[in-house]
Amino acid sequence: MREYKTISRIAGPLVFVQKTEPVGYGELVKILLPDGQEKNGQVLDTAEEIVVVQVFEGTTGIDRASRVKFLGENIKIGVSEEMLGRIFNGAGAPIDQGPEIIPEKKIDIIGAAINPYSRGQPANFIQTGISTIDATNTLVRGQKLPIFSGSGLPHNEIALQIARQAKVIGQKEKFVVIFAAMGITNEEAQYFMRDFEQTGALQRSIVFLNLADDPAVERLVTPRMALTAAEFLAFEKDMHVLVILTDMTNYCESLREIGAAREEVPGRRGYPGYMYTDLAQIYERAGMIKGKKGSITQIPVLTMIGDDITHPIPDLSGYITEGQIVLSRELHMKGIYPPIDVLPSLSRLMNLGIGAEKTRDDHKQVSDQLYAGYAEGRDLRGLVAVVGEEALSERDKKILKFAESFEKTFVRQGKKEDRSILDTLEIAWKMFTSLEDRDLGRIAPAIKEKYLQKAVESLGREQKAKENVERLSAEIKGKKK
Repeated sequence: MREYKTISRIAGPLVFVQKTEPVGYGELVKILLPDGQEKNGQVLDTAEEIVVVQVFEGTTGIDRASRVKFLGENIKIGVSEEMLGRIFNGAGAPIDQGPEIIPEKKIDIIGAAINPYSRGQPANFIQTGISTIDATNTLVRGQKLPIFSGSGLPHNEIALQIARQAKVIGQKEKFVVIFAAMGITNEEAQYFMRDFEQTGALQRSIVFLNLADDPAVERLVTPRMALTAAEFLAFEKDMHVLVILTDMTNYCESLREIGAAREEVPGRRGYPGYMYTDLAQIYERAGMIKGKKGSITQIPVLTMIGDDITHPIPDLSGYITEGQIVLSRELHMKGIYPPIDVLPSLSRLMNLGIGAEKTRDDHKQVSDQLYAGYAEGRDLRGLVAVVGEEALSERDKKILKFAESFEKTFVRQGKKEDRSILDTLEIAWKMFTSLEDRDLGRIAPAIKEKYLQKAVESLGREQKAKENVERLSAEIKGKKK
């Protein structure tokens, strides 16, 4: 391997090297400093006259006397089943005081695209234990379903809850979670590690943590490290893998930073013109392959800058992914967790993963009725602000009350509350008992007959139990007096 002393310029995390032999895009680089230090880098751009190298550890100390060595290979990660239960930094090195991983093989982190002809059709329901996702925006195995959040909203808590609770119902294959965090603070990193360890979720998880003070270049590597490990476990070890990537906004900010250092012509709002392609390379690594038992499901989390859903990051993500879960600042201000707004949320593959043999025969109709009732109730709130609640008809008052009950009973749940899909559907049917039969037009008569009476009887038993508790409580107080 030849060494070059032809560094012409240093800009941010980039080093410009002149008059080299032909080198490949993405090739690994060693930079040897005059004081004996070594730094690692990667070829970011290559031309006849100049090669651009991005340095992982920062360019501090590098000068024109430094030597550059091209290694002739791309970044690879050593993968093994031993990675389960371990915590790594964004570059794939263990940070949990555990031993080094003995890899079964080393794989290029760029990955290989799944041939469209070989892709399997997503069809299996993934239960997250969160009602607003399971019932109305169902996650399907092999899907990519992002969470659109805003600054200060509890997207990290929701991501952790999904990581703890997610499971594929009725499947024998092992279910694992790969959690990759990019550009997070040290405090957030400690929170994530503590939660994984205390809840026991770490045993079936692999965690990659890239901190805010780590090099921006490393942030571009982290999701690819996570997805390479996911591909190994899914397609070589037959596991169902859920990959949670948070926060894709930090990833895109790093793309913009590197683009500015390279003096590229910026696209929308200063982001590189190739950001769509770059994001697609990450998101499209989700899916299933015909003939393979395993699968990769993705939940990327991104914060919308200024709560703007038309910002380039959520906008481009929406084009590539199969729907979105949108968090609401209004619900968060009301103290409702998780503050998921079901109206702008969408799962395009939902119908493939629900139904009689997958969840329950009433699932689709219950979801449609919840949407219809809540949407009408939200519209009525605007009318109440103008004319007052007294001007509403009795029917409108019931719909208004249904929308309030939907937020307080159906949307709201505890951070450690793991609801089964049957529990979620049961809650919905109990809410439907407050409406007139004519207002349940989205549900077929046969389905109403099958489930509505059961919900009425269940409510009756709950009311009776409540009255008994109140009576016993009064008797005990009376005896104490």
